Amino acid sequence: MPVLLGLVPVAIVFPSLMWLDRVEPEPFGARVHAVLWGAFVAGVISGIVNTIVGSVSSEIFVVTVSAPLVEEATKAAGILWAVKRRYVDGPMDGIVYAGWVALGFAVVEDMLYFSLADSQGALVSTFVLRAVLTPFAHPLFTVWTGLAIGLAISRQKAVLPYALGGYVLAVGAHATWNGSLAFAATTNDPSAALLAALFFMILFISTTIALANFRSRQLRRFAAMVPFLADRYGLSPNEALVFTDYRQMLQARKSVHRSSRPQFDAMHSALARLALLHQRPGTVDRADQARLAHQLHQARHFKSR
Repeated sequence: MPVLLGLVPVAIVFPSLMWLDRVEPEPFGARVHAVLWGAFVAGVISGIVNTIVGSVSSEIFVVTVSAPLVEEATKAAGILWAVKRRYVDGPMDGIVYAGWVALGFAVVEDMLYFSLADSQGALVSTFVLRAVLTPFAHPLFTVWTGLAIGLAISRQKAVLPYALGGYVLAVGAHATWNGSLAFAATTNDPSAALLAALFFMILFISTTIALANFRSRQLRRFAAMVPFLADRYGLSPNEALVFTDYRQMLQARKSVHRSSRPQFDAMHSALARLALLHQRPGTVDRADQARLAHQLHQARHFKSR
Protein backbone atom coordinates (compact mmCIF):
# COMPACT_ATOMS: atom_id res chain seq x y z
CA MET A 1 0.00 0.00 0.00
CA PRO A 2 2.70 2.64 0.84
CA VAL A 3 4.34 1.98 -2.53
CA LEU A 4 1.06 2.54 -4.39
CA LEU A 5 0.35 5.68 -2.37
CA GLY A 6 3.72 7.02 -3.46
CA LEU A 7 2.37 7.16 -7.02
CA VAL A 8 -0.50 9.49 -6.09
CA PRO A 9 1.57 12.69 -6.57
CA VAL A 10 2.22 11.57 -10.14
CA ALA A 11 -1.49 11.87 -10.92
CA ILE A 12 -1.45 15.42 -9.53
CA VAL A 13 1.87 16.75 -10.86
CA PHE A 14 2.00 14.93 -14.22
CA PRO A 15 -0.82 16.93 -15.92
CA SER A 16 0.79 20.20 -14.85
CA LEU A 17 4.15 19.22 -16.34
CA MET A 18 2.48 18.11 -19.57
CA TRP A 19 0.68 21.47 -19.69
CA LEU A 20 3.99 23.28 -19.45
CA ASP A 21 5.70 20.88 -21.84
CA ARG A 22 3.10 21.57 -24.55
CA VAL A 23 4.74 24.95 -25.21
CA GLU A 24 7.75 23.13 -26.68
CA PRO A 25 7.28 19.33 -26.60
CA GLU A 26 10.30 17.47 -25.28
CA PRO A 27 11.34 14.03 -26.60
CA PHE A 28 9.61 11.19 -24.78
CA GLY A 29 12.90 9.46 -24.05
CA ALA A 30 14.38 12.62 -22.54
CA ARG A 31 11.40 13.00 -20.21
CA VAL A 32 11.68 9.38 -19.11
CA HIS A 33 15.41 9.81 -18.52
CA ALA A 34 14.77 12.90 -16.37
CA VAL A 35 12.22 11.03 -14.21
CA LEU A 36 14.51 8.02 -13.83
CA TRP A 37 17.45 10.30 -12.98
CA GLY A 38 15.45 11.89 -10.18
CA ALA A 39 14.15 8.55 -8.91
CA PHE A 40 17.37 6.56 -8.96
CA VAL A 41 20.51 8.65 -9.46
CA ALA A 42 19.46 11.64 -7.35
CA GLY A 43 17.46 9.46 -4.97
CA VAL A 44 20.18 6.90 -4.31
CA ILE A 45 23.05 9.39 -3.97
CA SER A 46 21.00 11.64 -1.68
CA GLY A 47 19.91 8.68 0.43
CA ILE A 48 23.48 7.46 0.91
CA VAL A 49 24.91 10.89 1.72
CA ASN A 50 22.08 11.83 4.10
CA THR A 51 22.41 8.48 5.89
CA ILE A 52 26.16 9.02 6.38
CA VAL A 53 25.64 12.59 7.57
CA GLY A 54 22.87 11.43 9.90
CA SER A 55 25.18 8.89 11.51
CA VAL A 56 27.56 11.64 12.67
CA SER A 57 25.09 14.47 13.28
CA SER A 58 21.50 15.18 14.31
CA GLU A 59 18.31 14.57 12.36
CA ILE A 60 17.64 18.32 12.39
CA PHE A 61 20.97 18.95 10.66
CA VAL A 62 20.16 16.35 8.01
CA VAL A 63 16.74 17.75 7.11
CA THR A 64 17.71 21.44 7.22
CA VAL A 65 21.25 21.35 5.82
CA SER A 66 22.35 18.06 4.30
CA ALA A 67 19.13 17.14 2.50
CA PRO A 68 18.59 20.51 0.77
CA LEU A 69 22.24 20.77 -0.29
CA VAL A 70 22.63 17.21 -1.59
CA GLU A 71 19.17 16.68 -3.05
CA GLU A 72 19.10 19.94 -4.99
CA ALA A 73 22.62 19.28 -6.31
CA THR A 74 21.79 15.78 -7.56
CA LYS A 75 18.54 16.99 -9.14
CA ALA A 76 20.40 19.87 -10.81
CA ALA A 77 22.76 17.32 -12.36
CA GLY A 78 19.78 15.75 -14.11
CA ILE A 79 18.91 19.11 -15.70
CA LEU A 80 22.53 19.59 -16.77
CA TRP A 81 22.39 16.19 -18.50
CA ALA A 82 19.55 17.58 -20.65
CA VAL A 83 21.67 20.67 -21.34
CA LYS A 84 24.54 18.48 -22.52
CA ARG A 85 22.18 16.70 -24.93
CA ARG A 86 21.00 20.10 -26.28
CA TYR A 87 17.44 19.62 -25.07
CA VAL A 88 17.40 22.91 -23.13
CA ASP A 89 17.01 26.01 -25.31
CA GLY A 90 15.46 28.45 -22.85
CA PRO A 91 13.80 28.99 -19.46
CA MET A 92 10.72 26.87 -20.20
CA ASP A 93 12.87 23.85 -21.04
CA GLY A 94 14.83 24.29 -17.82
CA ILE A 95 11.60 24.51 -15.82
CA VAL A 96 10.13 21.41 -17.50
CA TYR A 97 13.23 19.26 -16.95
CA ALA A 98 13.45 20.45 -13.35
CA GLY A 99 9.86 19.31 -12.90
CA TRP A 100 10.41 15.85 -14.40
CA VAL A 101 13.56 15.22 -12.36
CA ALA A 102 11.90 16.45 -9.17
CA LEU A 103 8.84 14.30 -9.80
CA GLY A 104 10.94 11.16 -10.08
CA PHE A 105 12.78 12.05 -6.88
CA ALA A 106 9.56 12.83 -5.00
CA VAL A 107 7.90 9.53 -5.93
CA VAL A 108 10.72 7.43 -4.49
CA GLU A 109 11.08 9.65 -1.42
CA ASP A 110 7.32 9.50 -0.76
CA MET A 111 7.37 5.71 -0.97
CA LEU A 112 10.10 5.60 1.67
CA TYR A 113 8.31 8.11 3.91
CA PHE A 114 4.99 6.27 3.58
CA SER A 115 6.60 2.91 4.40
CA LEU A 116 8.20 4.39 7.52
CA ALA A 117 4.99 6.17 8.53
CA ASP A 118 3.01 2.94 8.06
CA SER A 119 5.28 1.13 10.51
CA GLN A 120 4.80 3.98 13.01
CA GLY A 121 1.03 4.20 12.61
CA ALA A 122 1.17 7.66 11.02
CA LEU A 123 0.47 6.76 7.39
CA VAL A 124 -2.73 8.81 7.00
CA SER A 125 -1.32 12.09 8.31
CA THR A 126 1.92 11.67 6.36
CA PHE A 127 0.03 10.87 3.17
CA VAL A 128 -2.23 13.91 3.53
CA LEU A 129 0.75 16.23 4.15
CA ARG A 130 3.04 14.96 1.39
CA ALA A 131 0.73 13.64 -1.33
CA VAL A 132 -2.39 15.78 -0.94
CA LEU A 133 -1.31 19.13 0.51
CA THR A 134 2.24 19.44 -0.85
CA PRO A 135 2.71 17.21 -3.93
CA PHE A 136 4.49 20.05 -5.74
CA ALA A 137 7.12 20.59 -3.03
CA HIS A 138 10.16 19.17 -4.84
CA PRO A 139 9.27 20.67 -8.24
CA LEU A 140 8.79 24.06 -6.56
CA PHE A 141 12.29 23.88 -5.09
CA THR A 142 14.14 22.61 -8.16
CA VAL A 143 12.31 24.91 -10.59
CA TRP A 144 14.65 27.75 -9.58
CA THR A 145 17.70 25.82 -10.75
CA GLY A 146 16.01 24.89 -14.02
CA LEU A 147 14.85 28.45 -14.63
CA ALA A 148 18.34 29.84 -14.02
CA ILE A 149 19.95 27.29 -16.37
CA GLY A 150 17.40 28.04 -19.08
CA LEU A 151 17.98 31.79 -18.72
CA ALA A 152 21.72 31.31 -19.12
CA ILE A 153 21.25 29.42 -22.37
CA SER A 154 18.72 31.90 -23.77
CA ARG A 155 21.12 34.76 -23.01
CA GLN A 156 24.17 32.81 -24.25
CA LYS A 157 25.87 33.11 -20.88
CA ALA A 158 28.00 30.59 -19.00
CA VAL A 159 25.63 27.99 -17.55
CA LEU A 160 27.39 27.13 -14.29
CA PRO A 161 27.27 30.61 -12.63
CA TYR A 162 23.56 30.86 -13.40
CA ALA A 163 23.00 27.28 -12.26
CA LEU A 164 24.75 28.07 -8.98
CA GLY A 165 22.48 31.07 -8.39
CA GLY A 166 19.37 28.98 -9.06
CA TYR A 167 20.76 26.22 -6.86
CA VAL A 168 21.17 28.66 -3.95
CA LEU A 169 17.51 29.70 -4.27
CA ALA A 170 16.41 26.05 -4.51
CA VAL A 171 18.40 25.11 -1.41
CA GLY A 172 17.04 28.12 0.48
CA ALA A 173 13.42 27.25 -0.31
CA HIS A 174 14.02 23.58 0.48
CA ALA A 175 15.79 24.32 3.77
CA THR A 176 13.12 26.79 4.86
CA TRP A 177 10.36 24.28 4.18
CA ASN A 178 12.15 21.38 5.91
CA GLY A 179 13.16 23.59 8.81
CA SER A 180 9.63 24.86 9.40
CA LEU A 181 8.27 21.30 9.42
CA ALA A 182 11.03 20.13 11.77
CA PHE A 183 10.36 23.03 14.13
CA ALA A 184 6.64 22.29 14.14
CA ALA A 185 7.29 18.61 14.87
CA THR A 186 9.74 19.21 17.72
CA THR A 187 7.74 21.93 19.47
CA ASN A 188 4.24 20.51 18.89
CA ASP A 189 3.24 24.10 18.21
CA PRO A 190 0.18 24.33 15.92
CA SER A 191 1.13 27.87 14.93
CA ALA A 192 4.49 26.61 13.63
CA ALA A 193 2.76 24.02 11.47
CA LEU A 194 0.36 26.70 10.24
CA LEU A 195 3.27 28.98 9.38
CA ALA A 196 4.92 26.15 7.43
CA ALA A 197 1.71 25.54 5.47
CA LEU A 198 1.34 29.27 4.83
CA PHE A 199 4.91 29.46 3.52
CA PHE A 200 4.26 26.62 1.12
CA MET A 201 0.97 28.08 -0.11
CA ILE A 202 2.58 31.47 -0.77
CA LEU A 203 5.42 29.79 -2.67
CA PHE A 204 3.01 27.59 -4.60
CA ILE A 205 0.60 30.38 -5.57
CA SER A 206 3.30 32.87 -6.51
CA THR A 207 5.20 30.30 -8.58
CA THR A 208 2.01 29.13 -10.29
CA ILE A 209 1.06 32.68 -11.28
CA ALA A 210 4.59 33.39 -12.51
CA LEU A 211 4.71 30.18 -14.58
CA ALA A 212 1.26 30.77 -16.08
CA ASN A 213 2.23 34.30 -17.13
CA PHE A 214 5.57 33.14 -18.44
CA ARG A 215 3.94 30.33 -20.41
CA SER A 216 1.45 32.73 -22.00
CA ARG A 217 4.26 35.10 -22.94
CA GLN A 218 6.25 32.26 -24.50
CA LEU A 219 3.24 31.17 -26.56
CA ARG A 220 2.69 34.72 -27.84
CA ARG A 221 6.34 35.14 -28.77
CA PHE A 222 6.33 31.81 -30.61
CA ALA A 223 3.15 32.66 -32.52
CA ALA A 224 4.67 36.00 -33.57
CA MET A 225 7.75 34.20 -34.92
CA VAL A 226 5.86 31.60 -36.98
CA PRO A 227 5.45 33.76 -40.16
CA PHE A 228 9.19 34.47 -40.16
CA LEU A 229 10.00 30.80 -39.61
CA ALA A 230 7.57 29.71 -42.33
CA ASP A 231 9.23 32.04 -44.83
CA ARG A 232 12.76 31.11 -43.72
CA TYR A 233 12.27 27.33 -43.70
CA GLY A 234 9.77 26.85 -46.51
CA LEU A 235 6.55 25.99 -44.66
CA SER A 236 3.28 26.17 -46.54
CA PRO A 237 0.65 28.76 -45.49
CA ASN A 238 -1.54 25.97 -44.06
CA GLU A 239 1.35 24.59 -41.98
CA ALA A 240 2.16 28.04 -40.65
CA LEU A 241 -1.48 28.73 -39.83
CA VAL A 242 -1.63 25.67 -37.56
CA PHE A 243 1.04 27.05 -35.23
CA THR A 244 0.02 30.72 -35.06
CA ASP A 245 -2.83 29.99 -32.64
CA TYR A 246 -2.38 27.69 -29.63
CA ARG A 247 -5.95 26.40 -29.51
CA GLN A 248 -5.95 25.78 -33.23
CA MET A 249 -2.68 23.88 -32.84
CA LEU A 250 -4.21 21.63 -30.17
CA GLN A 251 -7.18 20.93 -32.42
CA ALA A 252 -4.86 20.14 -35.31
CA ARG A 253 -2.88 17.76 -33.09
CA LYS A 254 -6.09 15.94 -32.13
CA SER A 255 -6.94 15.53 -35.81
CA VAL A 256 -3.62 13.83 -36.48
CA HIS A 257 -3.51 10.03 -36.44
CA ARG A 258 -2.25 8.83 -33.04
CA SER A 259 0.73 7.08 -34.58
CA SER A 260 1.79 10.34 -36.22
CA ARG A 261 1.52 12.60 -33.17
CA PRO A 262 5.20 12.18 -32.29
CA GLN A 263 5.99 13.62 -35.73
CA PHE A 264 3.59 16.51 -35.12
CA ASP A 265 5.24 17.18 -31.77
CA ALA A 266 8.68 16.96 -33.36
CA MET A 267 7.65 19.59 -35.91
CA HIS A 268 6.24 21.80 -33.16
CA SER A 269 9.38 21.31 -31.07
CA ALA A 270 11.70 22.15 -33.97
CA LEU A 271 9.75 25.32 -34.76
CA ALA A 272 9.73 26.40 -31.11
CA ARG A 273 13.47 25.76 -30.78
CA LEU A 274 14.20 27.63 -34.01
CA ALA A 275 12.15 30.55 -32.70
CA LEU A 276 14.26 30.63 -29.54
CA LEU A 277 17.44 30.27 -31.57
CA HIS A 278 16.61 33.34 -33.66
CA GLN A 279 15.60 35.32 -30.56
CA ARG A 280 18.96 34.85 -28.85
CA PRO A 281 21.39 37.77 -28.89
CA GLY A 282 24.39 37.51 -31.18
CA THR A 283 25.06 35.31 -34.19
CA VAL A 284 22.83 32.30 -34.84
CA ASP A 285 24.54 28.97 -34.12
CA ARG A 286 24.72 27.46 -37.62
CA ALA A 287 25.13 23.89 -36.37
CA ASP A 288 22.03 24.15 -34.18
CA GLN A 289 20.12 25.82 -36.99
CA ALA A 290 20.98 23.05 -39.45
CA ARG A 291 20.11 20.32 -36.94
CA LEU A 292 16.72 21.85 -36.09
CA ALA A 293 15.90 22.62 -39.73
CA HIS A 294 16.57 18.97 -40.57
CA GLN A 295 14.32 17.86 -37.70
CA LEU A 296 11.60 20.23 -38.91
CA HIS A 297 11.59 18.94 -42.48
CA GLN A 298 11.84 15.30 -41.38
CA ALA A 299 8.72 15.74 -39.23
CA ARG A 300 6.55 17.72 -41.66
CA HIS A 301 4.68 14.79 -43.16
CA PHE A 302 2.20 13.18 -40.78
CA LYS A 303 -1.06 11.35 -41.30
CA SER A 304 -4.44 12.81 -40.44
CA ARG A 305 -7.25 10.63 -39.15
